[in-house]
Amino acid sequence: MMVMRKSLGVAFFILLLANNLACAENPLPLPESNVLPLALSDDFQFRKFDIFINAELRPRATPMQTRELMIYMERHRRTFGAIDQNEIDAKTGEFFTFFWRAKRQADLTLRFEYRQSNLKNLVQAREINYPTARGSHESEFDIVGNDYSEDGRVTSWRALLIENHVIVALLQSRAWR
Repeated sequence: MMVMRKSLGVAFFILLLANNLACAENPLPLPESNVLPLALSDDFQFRKFDIFINAELRPRATPMQTRELMIYMERHRRTFGAIDQNEIDAKTGEFFTFFWRAKRQADLTLRFEYRQSNLKNLVQAREINYPTARGSHESEFDIVGNDYSEDGRVTSWRALLIENHVIVALLQSRAWR
């Protein structure tokens, strides 16, 4: 019984490590994002989203100390591997995680469009491609490092699932216009 528990623990650790290694790097901002037609489909949907801010409300500030263990551990997970203050600053910012699903197989692109406080109305975008996507997915976009410290906090955002240059699912913040 004890050997079985240890092997399950080791298997869980290997699965967790493989999942982290399989995650794609944070996509870079697109030089230009074009406007697309809207044709929402029931085959694709956003399930939920999560925003984690690993910074003070003011950019270039150190994150506040907290006694909340969940926040403390999430901060340490986000800055894992950082050795000095420069590396910690490079991992400081906002993390957007989107949970979505595709009921049928499709060639999809997830686009994250956002505005930042220091750039006013300039809309920036980042994309992740999913060839032959089907089922549930989790996608993450990080606005960290110089993107965060120089351009400021994200003030409004929207996430789009795109199939054949048509928006098939949409999720946006209340401030998006």
